[in-house]
This record gives sequence, C-alpha cells and structure tokens, in this order.
Amino acid sequence: MLRPGGTLLFNVWDRIETNDFAWIVTEVVAGMFPDDPPRFLARLPHGYFSPPALAHDLAGGGFTAQPRIETISAISRAASAGRVALAYCQGTPLRGEIEARDGTRLDEATAMATAALAARFGIGPVAGRIQALVVQVVR
Repeated sequence: MLRPGGTLLFNVWDRIETNDFAWIVTEVVAGMFPDDPPRFLARLPHGYFSPPALAHDLAGGGFTAQPRIETISAISRAASAGRVALAYCQGTPLRGEIEARDGTRLDEATAMATAALAARFGIGPVAGRIQALVVQVVR
C-alpha cells in the first residue's frame, strides 16, 4: 500500500501510431488476415494511453490528486529491419495471434514485416520513433 504523500510513478506506451516499428508490423500482419486482423500490439502494449482514462482509473483507485502525465519521445534502434520483424512477429504474443489464424504463415508474416520495415527505414541499422507516457500521482 502506498503511504499518504507517497508517489506512484509508472509508464505506458502511447498509441501505436506514435511507435513506428510496432505500427508498421501491426498494419502488415493485419493486412494478411483482413477478416480477423491480429491486434495484440495495438490492443495491449499500446492500448492504454488515454490521459483521461488513466486519470479516471487512478481516481477509482483512491487517488484524489490530478496525475501529472508527460509524453516522452525517443528513437528506437535495431541492427536491421529483420531483427525488428522477428522480435515482434515471433517474440511477442502477436506470434500466437498469427498462428491461431494460420499456423503456416508465421514466416511469411515475418518476411512481409521485414520488407515493409526495410522499405521505410532501409536494410542496415534502423531507427524509428517510439513514444510513451510517464504518469506520476501523489497519494
């Protein structure tokens, strides 16, 4: 339990459109399954970003002070577009969503995400926007 006067500090990812790599991978994979697009990245790590919703939930948890919410932008870097695509398509729960739709298309999804990322950022080391919200509230 947080003592009176204590500070709760946490961060959440901002909406997926402000996070280049995750957004591109999500759009590519969604295009492969238009009738049931995998939306793990948009739904979970990037789905809880609304300052009013954050403030509402904190109030529901007993915080009476208004939270301070700061947007932090940075650059995410990786050795290659292929590494980014592999990490997202095969190293997150997005993998299970792809396999649930068609277990034979995981490598295809990874290759398509690689191609889209390389088209946008190049084939060597890549860098893309990444953005999060830092939330601070005093009890």
